[in-house]
Amino acid sequence: MQFNRGDKDDKFLLNLYKRLLYPRMVEDKMLKLLRQGRIGKWFSGIGQEAIAVGSTLAMQSEEYILPMHRNLGVFTSRDIPLKKLMAQWQGKITGFTKGRDRSFHFGTQDYKIIGMISHLGPQMALADGIALADMLRHQPHATLVYTGEGATSEGDFHEAVNVAAVWNLPVIFLIENNGYGLSTPKSEQFRCKNLVDKAIGYGIEGIQIDGNNILEVYDTINQLAMEIRKDPRPVLVECLTFRMRGHEEASGTKYVPQELFDEWEKKDPLSNYETYLIEQGVLTSDTIIDIKIQVKRDIELEVEEAFNEDEPIANANQEEADMYFPYTQQVIQPNQSSTEKRYLDAITDGLDLAMQKYPNLVLMGQDIADYGGAFKITDGFTAKYGKGRVRNTPICESAIVGAGLGLSINGYKAVVEMQFADFVTVGFNQIVNNLAKTHYRWGEKADVVVRMPTGAGTGAGPFHSQSNEAWFTKTPGLKIVYPAFPEDAKGLLLAAIEDPNPVLYFEHKYLYRSLTAPVPDGYYTTEIGKAVTLAKGNKFAIITYGLGVHWALDYLKHHPESDATLIDLRTLQPWDKETVKQAVKATGRVLILHEDTLTNGFGAEISAWIGEHCFAYLDAPVMRCASLDTAIPMSKILEEDFLAKARLAETIEKLLKY
Repeated sequence: MQFNRGDKDDKFLLNLYKRLLYPRMVEDKMLKLLRQGRIGKWFSGIGQEAIAVGSTLAMQSEEYILPMHRNLGVFTSRDIPLKKLMAQWQGKITGFTKGRDRSFHFGTQDYKIIGMISHLGPQMALADGIALADMLRHQPHATLVYTGEGATSEGDFHEAVNVAAVWNLPVIFLIENNGYGLSTPKSEQFRCKNLVDKAIGYGIEGIQIDGNNILEVYDTINQLAMEIRKDPRPVLVECLTFRMRGHEEASGTKYVPQELFDEWEKKDPLSNYETYLIEQGVLTSDTIIDIKIQVKRDIELEVEEAFNEDEPIANANQEEADMYFPYTQQVIQPNQSSTEKRYLDAITDGLDLAMQKYPNLVLMGQDIADYGGAFKITDGFTAKYGKGRVRNTPICESAIVGAGLGLSINGYKAVVEMQFADFVTVGFNQIVNNLAKTHYRWGEKADVVVRMPTGAGTGAGPFHSQSNEAWFTKTPGLKIVYPAFPEDAKGLLLAAIEDPNPVLYFEHKYLYRSLTAPVPDGYYTTEIGKAVTLAKGNKFAIITYGLGVHWALDYLKHHPESDATLIDLRTLQPWDKETVKQAVKATGRVLILHEDTLTNGFGAEISAWIGEHCFAYLDAPVMRCASLDTAIPMSKILEEDFLAKARLAETIEKLLKY
């Protein structure tokens, strides 16, 4: 192994050695504890330390790093106390996640480290958002994000690198190519000779280096970071290395040929660098012994202190509260003056006012810039706010949701438009596992709104018409709003953007241009989590939302004798249980109406809650009226029969006859 010290003095070289030695000795301690049964799991990075240590030291302390579970050297090189890390690994209350997650699945703003989730690719899109925030505020920073060679097969890798390339984001994508994805060798993972060759396809620079040579790693990342701070652009760096232990210790290494171990043992990053420093006169055998004695003493002390830290105390109320960033909405009342607006125009008005109020708000989505979006909701926004804040995206829902979270982490707000709510499946993981769980896991907000043009009624067929709110209402950490009127469309959108928590904003496509009503002028917000009573009666109650509200209003208009209470939920998570309860008490009969399919639709949750909490007030079973349990057909005749409206009258008749 050839080392080139360049102009580095002995003090610098010695510091690199100590930084490289420390995570190795921590790992040795962890393996002993594992054999003793004092810890339950460990993901070893032995043999790969030069990458984590060298690249981290090349970054500025205020620049974000997004590592993986084998990158202990990132955390130690940012000087996180081992006691704190050990508390995290052991699930102690003093750990970064308070016992809620393990390993390096956490982030910390104090050290500018954003850890991964178990899904290996999503952190790369977060790096895009973090870097975008730096660019928008003209901050000359670089962002460093790690991935393994296995995760380069994931769509998240492609989407994140492609977005960074298109937007010229200052991101260093670092691939740790250690030869195996768990037990799968690289020959079964990709066909290209070198992973760095992938850079060609994205039109970006690619560099392959010896990941076991700490000086080469440091010099390469340092040079690239200096360059892209001045000239923002992404770079792909492939670091060749080898994992000397199993994927995690229980996995073993029987699948690895012995000759590979023999070959890579000669390339050990620590022993080779140690030998080099002895040759350079920076180290002696005696100083090495002294350093290791002191490091071992420090490790033993901090580890034992961490074992003595308190365990979490189970508190269900606190656990539920911590799913969300602490926030109390201050409702802004509407003006007396109003203007007739279409449902679509009310959304445009809300976005426009939010862009004015929040200079750190960024809109992202397919075709939303000059074209104005598929439904022209953002028409004219680029002329007013510029393409920096109104951003066309490639077709990559996962990367853009992830970039929204990255923006939030780095001090921005994001509104992401799904061109159709159906397409959210491609970004599902980012929403339910990243946005929804971020605050619970490590206390960080996820200030992202995902706009969801939803629903049927336009003959658009199975992939542009789904009502998919129930995919998300069961996911703690998300808020779900679903306005039925232009006034609420504007007020709930502004409330969602104000809220620092992730909000899915369902907007019904059928209502865009078919519904016009007075909308208060100026800025106001509608209370999230509060239903509204649109009609009061004594015979039965209809509980609904979205297009179902208009079906119900149409029914009541044509059946004035029905004497019904009509509740528009407006928010599905959290939903207004008290208003529903009062409606049940007042009428004794309840119909839950929604456009979604019947089985496991959100109405099932409402029905179950009423049965559990309001049974004494019921004079009949809770009945549901929903769409057929099929995909949505394109034919207008078939679609009309599919929708719940086709069975509304008969279901009400059945309820009243019970």
